Amino acid sequence: MLKAKPFSRYRFRHVCREDLPLLAQWLTEPHVARWWGEPATELASIEEAMTSKETRPMIVELDGKPIGYLQSYDPHLEEGHPYRDQPKGTLGIDISIGIPELTGKGHGAAIIRKLASELFAGGAKRIVIDPDPENVQAIRAYEKAGFRYVDKRTSIYGPAHFMALDAPGETELP
Repeated sequence: MLKAKPFSRYRFRHVCREDLPLLAQWLTEPHVARWWGEPATELASIEEAMTSKETRPMIVELDGKPIGYLQSYDPHLEEGHPYRDQPKGTLGIDISIGIPELTGKGHGAAIIRKLASELFAGGAKRIVIDPDPENVQAIRAYEKAGFRYVDKRTSIYGPAHFMALDAPGETELP
């Protein structure tokens, strides 16, 4: 059994222009590229998110070293978003660990737990995530972080294994 990673080792910060070459590199890594779109398109989307109100793009640091990308978004701020059926106060998240050697070591679940804690402290009522149904490693990490399967959906990227985590003290939302 993997030992829980201490939250204090992880830090989240806003993406800045100097991060773009590193993000471009991560987006071409096979373990990331398999689940994300075409690297140039994804990088342009991240750049656009740097100035949007809908999405909050972040770099994950482990002991001060960048290791991954995170984003949170409010599906209610995007017209026609497929997750607008979720209760108000719901935030969606996406994550990728950019460094191949750090995958499969428990970092994903630990990062998600820390992010969830921060989002709930900021008032979020529910957090949703939508891995590809074939991304078993990600699904396992989200389950370790406390997410539960809700249903199968179709996102703009294709089939999604839709999962949710409700804020502590909230009754399980629909």
